Amino acid sequence: MRWALVKVCLAVTAMVVVAFAVPLGLVVQEMASDRAFSNAERQAATIGPTLSITTDPGQLSKAVESTQMGAARRMAVHVPPVGGGAPVEIGTTRAGAHAVEETRRMGRAMTVRLAGGGSALLQPTALGSGDIAVVEVFVPESEVSNGVATAWVVLAGVGLALIVGSVAVADRLGARLVRPAERLADAAHQLGEGRLGARVPEDGPKELRSAAVAFNSMADQVVELLANERELAADLSHRLRTPLTVLRLNTASLGDGPAAEQTRAAVEQLEREVDTIIRTAREQRAPASGAAGAGAGCDASEVIRDRMAFWSALAEDEGREVRLAGVDRTVRLPVARPELAAALDALLGNVFRHTPEGTPFAVDVHDAGDAVIVLVSDAGPGIADPDAALRRGNDGGRDGSTGLGLDIVRRVAESTGGDVRIGRSMLGGTEVRVWIALDDRARGGAGGVRTRRVSRRKRRG
Repeated sequence: MRWALVKVCLAVTAMVVVAFAVPLGLVVQEMASDRAFSNAERQAATIGPTLSITTDPGQLSKAVESTQMGAARRMAVHVPPVGGGAPVEIGTTRAGAHAVEETRRMGRAMTVRLAGGGSALLQPTALGSGDIAVVEVFVPESEVSNGVATAWVVLAGVGLALIVGSVAVADRLGARLVRPAERLADAAHQLGEGRLGARVPEDGPKELRSAAVAFNSMADQVVELLANERELAADLSHRLRTPLTVLRLNTASLGDGPAAEQTRAAVEQLEREVDTIIRTAREQRAPASGAAGAGAGCDASEVIRDRMAFWSALAEDEGREVRLAGVDRTVRLPVARPELAAALDALLGNVFRHTPEGTPFAVDVHDAGDAVIVLVSDAGPGIADPDAALRRGNDGGRDGSTGLGLDIVRRVAESTGGDVRIGRSMLGGTEVRVWIALDDRARGGAGGVRTRRVSRRKRRG
């Protein structure tokens, strides 16, 4: 495209230069010729007064020699016979007698091309006797074309400069047009090769800026979709850990024997495979959009009662005391029911996995007006490094844990403008507080502050 624009500009400029330079050169040539013959006419007119007074050869010779053309041997005077006398020829004659007679007969000036080069101007002049004398002035070819070559050279130089300048301008404009297009093509190739961070600077002509904006928006959408797919794969895999936890706990009651050992080994292998799927799905993931459950809603009390009914049966088998509070009335949350259920299963599954059998736990729900707080507390050993626990979803797990459970909970909370905090519970163990904002005031207020605080913790990690 760049060279096409240069060639178009070169062709147009060349046509314009030719269209103006050629006629202008011809005009200059014509003006030089007119200037030379006008000068010859003025020189011929200087002999007129002398011819009107006398036809004496001596006087005429002196008059001719006193002129510029006469001194340069370029003027001649042809006087016809007067009063029966002989014709008089003064100066160097170049035009033939026929041309002189024709001029005398016509009574007007005429120009004759000479065989040896140059031209002769024949100017008729009336004598006192009524006869017609002819003044001949020689105009050499060099005088007719004087300054024409210089003018042509100047015109050619100006035309060439215009062409070079137009090509340079076209090249710069072409580069300005092509460079954004090349960047757009390069970014498209990079995106096609899997480099999802490829973006295009939004500069250049309006159309290319619009294309760059559309490309960047498409790339962001692709990254977001891929991130959501990875998160979905990780979340679905993590939800398998809830029934796996039940299976692992049930295998403890199978006693000894080859079948029991094989069952426990199979459950452990299945847990390892699920953990591998979770880690693989979350490798190099892009930041999620934070829209888990946005625009959807559910009754938190109903979801918590339903999930607690499931986990209470396991708690009874392990001799755990369970306390549930704050779920006696409807509490609407801007979170999809499956997302909230997954977050609760992650929290309660951690209690069963990381605390000894017989450890009591509690779930409390508090409606703070602009937010709902869900507290999951236990009497276990606690978490030594809460910040690290919140980062495990990014770091890959430690102590036999993927760390994805708390990350799922954090994303659900932050999708509403809330956050997650880990502290010491009244039972003596860990307390996980999930702050779920209910409206935009919470997003810009306390919830927004807490979200930024958690984000800073993640960056420090």
